[in-house]
Amino acid sequence: MTGRFALRGFVSAAMIALLAGCSSNMTNSTMSTTANTAPVSISMTDDPPAGVSVLFFQVSLTGASLMSASGSSVSLLNSGTPIDVDVTQLQALSTFLSSANVAAGTYNSLNLTFANPELVIYNQSDSSLGSTCAVGSVCQLTPTLDSGSSSVSISSSPFPVMISSGSPLGFAIHFHLNTVIQSDLSVNLSVAKGVTASELPPAPTPQEFGGLTGTVETVTANGNQFTLQTAWGRTFTIDTTSSTTFGNFPSSSCSAPGLVCLAQGQVVRTQIAGLGNNGALTASAVTYVQQAAAVTVQGTVIRLISSSSTASAPPTGFVMILHDNFADAMGFPMGGEATVSLASSATYSMDDSGYTMPAGLSFSSAASLTVGQTVNVTEQPGTLSQGMSSGMGMDMWEPPPSLTFTASAVELEPSQMTGMVTSLDSSNMSFGLGKNEDGGMFFAPWPMMSEDESTFNFNVDTTTQTSYTGFNPESYDGLMEKQFVSVEGWLFPAAGGGGGPIIAAKSVVLRPNDSF
Repeated sequence: MTGRFALRGFVSAAMIALLAGCSSNMTNSTMSTTANTAPVSISMTDDPPAGVSVLFFQVSLTGASLMSASGSSVSLLNSGTPIDVDVTQLQALSTFLSSANVAAGTYNSLNLTFANPELVIYNQSDSSLGSTCAVGSVCQLTPTLDSGSSSVSISSSPFPVMISSGSPLGFAIHFHLNTVIQSDLSVNLSVAKGVTASELPPAPTPQEFGGLTGTVETVTANGNQFTLQTAWGRTFTIDTTSSTTFGNFPSSSCSAPGLVCLAQGQVVRTQIAGLGNNGALTASAVTYVQQAAAVTVQGTVIRLISSSSTASAPPTGFVMILHDNFADAMGFPMGGEATVSLASSATYSMDDSGYTMPAGLSFSSAASLTVGQTVNVTEQPGTLSQGMSSGMGMDMWEPPPSLTFTASAVELEPSQMTGMVTSLDSSNMSFGLGKNEDGGMFFAPWPMMSEDESTFNFNVDTTTQTSYTGFNPESYDGLMEKQFVSVEGWLFPAAGGGGGPIIAAKSVVLRPNDSF
């Protein structure tokens, strides 16, 4: 590769939560335990590269096992189905992936196996990538896994670990994207500090446990329980309690929030609060995503489309990179580029999760759209059209698979940005989020960047509902200029008076030493 070239991407977190017990041959996540078992969970995060924008990076987890002190291997994945992890959408989030039973005892290492990496980038360098990815274009590649790097064994800290009967134990698996993607755009997972692990605290928060999105299969009202099937084919049993919140359900589904809101075929997102001794997961929150028989996908807006030459005219559509196909609907390839037209009757809403937005921020029409937003888009039936197909070539860049459809509904979801705290305004509980002084890491969707990236800032508005992780104190008062942080929140266009885009911050996470 010739010319100046570097990588810049998003940072992410993905979670595998695995339940330790006696048996490893279960076919779903509902497991019995014995007196010699304990719950165990695992999470995975990444650290992004710097340079061109990584819009999509997915890798399949095909194996996860603990190696006991006696030398025996205990599988943590109780199904042979690979689990696809889109690490680019998890800067400040975690995703629950699996559960299994493992006997109590001492374990010396965690062994992970990966396959099928897929990469979509925007080439904003000053040279083409290979012979096909021109400057200023969105391109897709199936990178090669460097020899021997598909399997990773983690035996350093926090190992060895002792799993004690009845004592939950969790691991965070850190996936450092800027380290594992090499200069030739191959992927080396075994490179030093490419994939690392740490131990979760004894009582992980729901954010650390992560969430699950899937289709409701059954609802057992008298047992306060339902089952959820994920897009990769796994079924989980979910317990609800009096503390579980139910959000975003339409009034047609239920008159009052509760388990009665759930129905077979719905797609919901579940925030996991814990692992029960019976193998079921406990939900802290259940959020409505899609009605039965509808098709809703999630993606990042990378371009707005307007049929008017008037700059102030609202867009008539947008282009997005697809990140989630909740019900695994046919025709919506992850990493694909979708051109979305907005129906005249399209509805606009926010998944606010009970968060009270700062004054003046709303998502009520196409005029509220902006590049960088994460949105859930519901297809108007019969409007899907396949465009150019991509073979995801091993040795060359290609355009991503393309499709077009019309949206009957658009819902704003929290986006994620990572950068340096550039200014503080304590009177308004806000701060600026921009680039490191040395020109280092700053993670934002590529079209949002100004030509002089050092001057680009997001305006981050916080409220008393904003959560803080890693600060001292864990509140707005713990923020300081030049801290490196990840922000999860709802993204809005710049205010009429100018300035950068606005983020209503749901959570802020400190990244010590500009690292993840």
